[in-house]
Amino acid sequence: MIFTKSKSKLVTVIIHLLIWAVFGTIYFTQPLSWRISVPYQLWVKNGLILGLLVMAYYLNAIVLVPRFLLKNHTGLYLLIVLGVVAIVVFLNSYFDYWLNLHQLLDEAFHKMGPPRHHRGGHQWDISMIVAMISTCALVIGISTSIITIEKWQNDKQKHQEMEQDKISSELSFLKAQINPHFFFNTLNNIYALTLVNVETSRKAIHQLSRMMRYVLYDTQNTTTQLSQEIAFVKDYISLMQLRLTDAVKINYSSPATLRDVAIAPMIFLPFVENAFKHGVSATQPSYININISQQNSSVELKVVNTIIKEQNNNLEAGSGIGLNNTRRRLDLLYPGKYELKIEEDTAENIYSVHLTLHLS
Repeated sequence: MIFTKSKSKLVTVIIHLLIWAVFGTIYFTQPLSWRISVPYQLWVKNGLILGLLVMAYYLNAIVLVPRFLLKNHTGLYLLIVLGVVAIVVFLNSYFDYWLNLHQLLDEAFHKMGPPRHHRGGHQWDISMIVAMISTCALVIGISTSIITIEKWQNDKQKHQEMEQDKISSELSFLKAQINPHFFFNTLNNIYALTLVNVETSRKAIHQLSRMMRYVLYDTQNTTTQLSQEIAFVKDYISLMQLRLTDAVKINYSSPATLRDVAIAPMIFLPFVENAFKHGVSATQPSYININISQQNSSVELKVVNTIIKEQNNNLEAGSGIGLNNTRRRLDLLYPGKYELKIEEDTAENIYSVHLTLHLS
């Protein structure tokens, strides 16, 4: 971040140097085209005028644009700018008089014969005034344009940073909700298991501790590896199977050859957890099919389970905060890069989830 700001400041300085290099070149090379012996007073005057233009530029950039134009005091801003232009034009004429440039230039042109480029008297004065007004207006116009563009870019960057901070805060909040949600549900399952088989419950607690290590430490970053996420899902399925009876059939498959990619941690779990919460019964025949596949840059999760009506007639409403928060996380983390299709077939008693993540 600091490096980016320093680089931006360096670019700004270079732009300013280029602007004044162009104006300086114009001011100090134009008299050379007259093919006369240019009096040194002209160089003095051009140096003074260039200094005035520099002051007008930064007065406009630092004071006038921020305090008046950007605060919607357009009329007052234009009035002050006209005053600045008038002062520069007046000083330009004053420098001509002070340095006696009219007479010196007339003498220089007369020495070269009939003047072809130089126009004397009143016509010369009008031309110089028009040229000075145009130059001063150009300088102030460039100043206004650059400051306005910089202001727009800074506002845009601040807006993006605020949006990013908002998204990060919301994701942290959602993730903080999902983790305890998973933890408490799993503890409830282990508690029920202790009433049936103490030895198996000990094994479950050990397995849960390994899973919680992943939840607490390995998912602190914004992404994790796909292989770690799949391993976590497998551990969760294995843990859930400890309390199931033979009436429940679990079918799980994942890629035999996996190409690791970065993925949001615990993005699959709520859909798998939802299947175990609402799709199994201790007495009724039921099943859960879980398939994770990978194709090029896409990863798919398919979960199909039976609907146990005695537990909940509306799975979507009773799925708790885990599934709802996962929807929100998908919206924030993969906008336009995911497809989620959830279907509930009450006639066949089937609930299916099909999630596709495009991770390129």
